Amino acid sequence: MSSLFHFFASSDNPKSLGFKFRRKRLQEFENLFFTHFAGAEKIEILDVGGKDYFWEHSALLNHPGVRITLLNLHLEKTSHPAIRAIEGDATSMPEFEENSFDLVFSNSVIEHVYTFENQQKMASEIRRVGKSHFIQTPNIYFPIEAHYALPFAQYYPNALLHFILTKTTLSRFKRWNPAEASQYQDEIRLLTISEMKALFPESILLKEKALGLTKSFTAHNLS
Repeated sequence: MSSLFHFFASSDNPKSLGFKFRRKRLQEFENLFFTHFAGAEKIEILDVGGKDYFWEHSALLNHPGVRITLLNLHLEKTSHPAIRAIEGDATSMPEFEENSFDLVFSNSVIEHVYTFENQQKMASEIRRVGKSHFIQTPNIYFPIEAHYALPFAQYYPNALLHFILTKTTLSRFKRWNPAEASQYQDEIRLLTISEMKALFPESILLKEKALGLTKSFTAHNLS
């Protein structure tokens, strides 16, 4: 049971399946990054909704010119001199001028901004403040919903999903706090591939596969 618990834990758990997918995704991103920015002495990165632990083992931190800014609604803790944290809103970034960053990065965040209108605002701001971008999100049609690790949970009626989350241990072998469950249900809006293309129309779309199906996709304009 313990091994299953770790396997289905959230992606910040090194023993989880989500962590393994995240590490592979990071490696693919790093390959694109070091090709695109080959020879660059200074690289400013904005990580929208990012966490310090995501970059802990990244090769980017070995580059002396890399500076990463974490943007979140609440101030995040940082543990590396190349990483700083600020408070801000992904859908509105008036504190940054156009092309303020060489790269805007975001991993599994754009589905957390409640509405498609907010997703449009976030995408517009990312394209405005960043010269390049790498934006990942889960695929709405993948049979295992990424946040709850439940089959087809994205199609459950809200009341049924809330009951399963708070009254059973079917989701990640735990009972969710009711307030946390409600917050997730309110804020998550999964995207289709066509919607992602519309949000980032001049981007390349990478498809992350699992069991032969598209688990998530990433819009980027890194050469």
